[in-house]
Amino acid sequence: MADRYLSFTGTAPGRFLTRRLGLPQPAALHRWSAGRPLLEGGLLHLTAGRPGLDGLAGVLARTGPPAGTAGGLSADSAPPTDGSSGSGGDRPAAVVLDATGVADVDALAEVHAALHPVVRSVADSGRVVVLGAPLDPADHRQAAAQQALEGFVRSLGKEIGRGRTVTLLRLTGAGAAESTLRFFLSPKSAYVSGQVVEVTAPGRPDDGPAEAPADPDRPLAGRTALVTGAARGIGEAVAETLARDGARVVCLDVPAAGAGLDALATRLGGVALPLDITAADAGARMAAALPDGLDVLVHNAGITRDRRLVNMAAERWSSVLDVNLASVLRTTDALLDAGTLRPGGRIVATASIAGIAGNAGQTNYAASKAGIVGLVRALAPGALAEHGVTVNAVAPGFIETKMTAAVPLFIREAGRRMNSLAQGGLPVDVAETTAWLAHPGSGAVNGQVVRVCGQSLLGA
Repeated sequence: MADRYLSFTGTAPGRFLTRRLGLPQPAALHRWSAGRPLLEGGLLHLTAGRPGLDGLAGVLARTGPPAGTAGGLSADSAPPTDGSSGSGGDRPAAVVLDATGVADVDALAEVHAALHPVVRSVADSGRVVVLGAPLDPADHRQAAAQQALEGFVRSLGKEIGRGRTVTLLRLTGAGAAESTLRFFLSPKSAYVSGQVVEVTAPGRPDDGPAEAPADPDRPLAGRTALVTGAARGIGEAVAETLARDGARVVCLDVPAAGAGLDALATRLGGVALPLDITAADAGARMAAALPDGLDVLVHNAGITRDRRLVNMAAERWSSVLDVNLASVLRTTDALLDAGTLRPGGRIVATASIAGIAGNAGQTNYAASKAGIVGLVRALAPGALAEHGVTVNAVAPGFIETKMTAAVPLFIREAGRRMNSLAQGGLPVDVAETTAWLAHPGSGAVNGQVVRVCGQSLLGA
């Protein structure tokens, strides 16, 4: 269903009226397309605290907005601060602040000094990416200063406006963060804001160079991905995006969705696998369908059976927990035990902000999605150490699907507006985030739960 309010606020009368009434003023987001694959403008690279991160400039040259174009900026440039809109002239499309060297409260003043003059000049749909360091448990001053960056980033994300996003990446080296920086400095991360992501997975040299795909535009070429719940909505978008990135996609859904599943697999040049993932032998049947192994496993299948707890029958509880959580546990264990997931593989599960913040009428759904968060955090270290496989989750917020289109009008509007971008996300936003986590260069991202919610006002 079209967001008519968003369309209205893009008109001159809409801008005037919403400004006078103090209503949300969402900006049309620049999402990735073949015609507009990059942010439009230059990159401003700043540093707070000393020393800066070795090799960062070279990584940014490969991953950020192109240098030397109109609007290209360096750390010594002085962008205008008049607050005018648009992305022309010297307005940066992205600002990267290296704050990995911030080790005490005094150094936090440099964060303010670096960003205060430039925040208003960032182009619409632009990016502010702050780079922090892992908290040092042996140095409480450093830990306090680095934790302060989290509150700073989350707050800036809620005030920056105009479709711009703010993210904190904690890393110890620039090399392993290349795929992550490429994602957050591109239109693919349009609906991800206010997030804190650690790019420091144990068990690998996270300051060394990550694997570089032969074709940066098709990083999953030669890899096989399986997506559950693929016949429609978010699962369909995930399958399409992984195929765009070069993967051979196995599309799994319940047999009742067979027609749509077959059509999708045919369109993507993939394989349809009609299967009820709650079946006791689902894991074994998935492994049998993948005799040559699997590189990317996306657990997307899920259902809702909403009722307040006092009105919730046992069947509504058990069916949601079985599909959304128990089947994920069973099939993941089966595929790992069978060796179906190859070293360097990726598991990406779909959680939800309901599992983080809770939601009235969804005790079953929220419990299942909180369980996914627990699964990811507990399984990730062992899966990496024993199988060479990373485990992460995406946690969607209000995403424009057929399911949310059926929500009553006022509840739907509240869901759309109660985030920093004041609009609902699209299935492709979840898909792009999944594709980043599935990237062969994202091996240093492990055990993370990334919210795709426009920085929802609910939860952390």
